[in-house]
Amino acid sequence: MTLNQNPHLRASKTAVLLLNLGTPSAPTPKAVRAYLKEFLSDPRVVEIPRVVWWCILNGIILPIRSSASAKKYASIWLPQLGSPLMHYSRLQAKELGEKFANDGHAVLVDLAMRYGKPSTQEVLEGLKAEGMERLLVLPLYPQYSATTTASSFDEVFRVLSTWRDQPELRLVKHYHDNVAYIAALRDQVLNSWEQSGRPDFVRGDKFVMSFHGLPKRNLMKGDPYHCECLKTGRLLGESLGLVPGQYIVTFQSRFGKAEWLKPYTAPTIEKLAKEGCQRLDIFCPGFPADCLETLEEIAMEAREDFLKYGGKDYRYIPCLNSNPKWIEALGDIAYQHLSGWPLSTESSQELALRNERAEKTKDSLANKP
Repeated sequence: MTLNQNPHLRASKTAVLLLNLGTPSAPTPKAVRAYLKEFLSDPRVVEIPRVVWWCILNGIILPIRSSASAKKYASIWLPQLGSPLMHYSRLQAKELGEKFANDGHAVLVDLAMRYGKPSTQEVLEGLKAEGMERLLVLPLYPQYSATTTASSFDEVFRVLSTWRDQPELRLVKHYHDNVAYIAALRDQVLNSWEQSGRPDFVRGDKFVMSFHGLPKRNLMKGDPYHCECLKTGRLLGESLGLVPGQYIVTFQSRFGKAEWLKPYTAPTIEKLAKEGCQRLDIFCPGFPADCLETLEEIAMEAREDFLKYGGKDYRYIPCLNSNPKWIEALGDIAYQHLSGWPLSTESSQELALRNERAEKTKDSLANKP
């Protein structure tokens, strides 16, 4: 048996897998329907009895929302680049890999989506083929929720459960209060203010931090997401030198009739405009990469509402995307959880020596009476 034929005698590698939620492959009703069906069929996302939800999903939601959502996706699709979420997430994985390389480490870095492509399974199989023996799962969800983080972990566990030879595994549960993450958020906001001027908080300008919403029942059942969003908001506000009242934490993307986490973003923006707020700066700290929820819902729809109800100056601050401080933060988070693992690959000489020793051991055992 040659070195390449023996899977136990190849260089073992450490890998970091970035996980994001997912995106349709194209801004078309067919592609959006396939994506929404996979996403909304996850019991972690929608906690309604399966039979009842199947009828609602397939009989009402998918036929109605697929076309409407496709139009929204088309409005934010990047020319030549496609989905903003996919583009920026891939860029983050690429730049994190380059950071490891520049630091002198040989760490595999890849990106997978919980729903859609590239699937968690195909990416894990690819890392396995490259010699992955140690795996750090780093979700691109700074605040933990069962609907996002746990669901992504579930899929990793499902895939690994089918493997005979599993890698060592570590998970990053959350980093909502990580110092480097907060510093990256602060840098992103300050960069925007350096270009457009700082809001006049004495005059009554407001800084809104909008996080993705969840049904309130998730909080009541023990999901820590709400608390972690509030902590991120507080830490970012403090790092910017703001006090409560100058900044407001809200929750967007409400769906259905059930009560969700409050205050809701859209009504808050409407209220501020009606009360005479002239300038509103809005940022989405829970989204490391711009996507439909930030570019269409917040940068477009919310802007229209603010101006409609009397506001004058609405400024959307882009997500972290490829901000160098964010790549540094990703590296900081990864290094914390990679502690103790080898971050370099065995040289060809070391591998050949290990192979030689293994062959000698095998031969000596075979020759014993």
